[in-house]
Amino acid sequence: MHAEFLGSIREIGETEWRKLWPGDYPFTQFGFLDALESSQSVCKLTGWQPCHLIVREGDALVAAMPLYEKNHSYGEYVFDWGWADAYHRAGIEYYPKLLNAIPFTPATGPRIGFAAHTSEQQQITIFEIISTAITQRLEHINGSTFHSLFPAGKQRKFFNKQNYTERHGCQFHWFNQNYTDFDDFLSRFNSRKRKALKKERQKVNEQNLLLQMRSAAELSEEEWQVFYALYHRTYFKRSGRQGYLNKAFFMTLAHALPQQVLLATAHQDSLDNEMLAAALYLRDSETLYGRYWGTKIDVDGLHFETCYYQGIEYAIKQGLKRFDPGAQGEHKIQRGFTPIKTCSFHYVVHPAFREAVVNFAEQERQQTAEYCADGRNYLPFREGEVGVTERILLDE
Repeated sequence: MHAEFLGSIREIGETEWRKLWPGDYPFTQFGFLDALESSQSVCKLTGWQPCHLIVREGDALVAAMPLYEKNHSYGEYVFDWGWADAYHRAGIEYYPKLLNAIPFTPATGPRIGFAAHTSEQQQITIFEIISTAITQRLEHINGSTFHSLFPAGKQRKFFNKQNYTERHGCQFHWFNQNYTDFDDFLSRFNSRKRKALKKERQKVNEQNLLLQMRSAAELSEEEWQVFYALYHRTYFKRSGRQGYLNKAFFMTLAHALPQQVLLATAHQDSLDNEMLAAALYLRDSETLYGRYWGTKIDVDGLHFETCYYQGIEYAIKQGLKRFDPGAQGEHKIQRGFTPIKTCSFHYVVHPAFREAVVNFAEQERQQTAEYCADGRNYLPFREGEVGVTERILLDE
């Protein structure tokens, strides 16, 4: 078996790529990653140069890892700015680095795809080849580090066997406890928190705003153009910079995954009227993923309604097990989102910095565990109503 690096996912091709990724997790699908590349949202100029790592046995493709050479740390959601600053103060270049992740997407999922016929022991052997190839690539580009962000729990063993440093983070996810509808979900809240959430939703209703959730297959090209304008406007207003993703990405993604891409849209007085706010979602057979949002009006509670409550209602209606609304946000706890731990893995070339990172990560894991445990104390549910207080994605 031998490893190769490819500058585009199209060098592999959709048919071969699909064979490595069973299931319908959206972010490793060929259509999603290709939309990022073909729209030039991900390229050398944006600091996300594809160098996907594949392993072949003869001519047969047996594994692949989405991989990017980066000259910055934007759009990753696992922050290493402190490491970069320490390198800079020591007079050592931190960039470039290698990143195994889904660009701009802090959603836990598989980060290595394997051919269906490979056994667990063969997969361990393949990962040894991958790890060696990464080390050689870092030496070739004079890179400082390798990072794998938000890998699925089942893939942790590969990184642990190669002694990568494991970091833990915290996100806030909603879990479906066999709710029949949104009112059933709210019935599990204590009285004070239930009243507060109902009041928040009522503020949106009082503005005569109507919302609907539709798949990409139900949306017109003009509606996607409106969504992009809302996304761009909101991102620029918040950060003063253009969003990571361009119009071509959203248009291409809608065509590539028409049943897995969704928009929750808000309209004044009638659903036939113009789109005033919208939130983008993706889904698979078990999980709903909240991603980007935009608005042209400032209405109290509209963000929560569009990005959270519409997602919860959809997940209940569709019988989905989990709703991952994205990174960060302690405000999600009081709305029924449980703190859970996520993970990432890191390899540092410089021996002294590697030791420092190992020590830092050990302390950080303890702090994260305490933070998640403390956050669960503020969940809005009545005592005895929550069955996921110890749930962590690391174990999935």
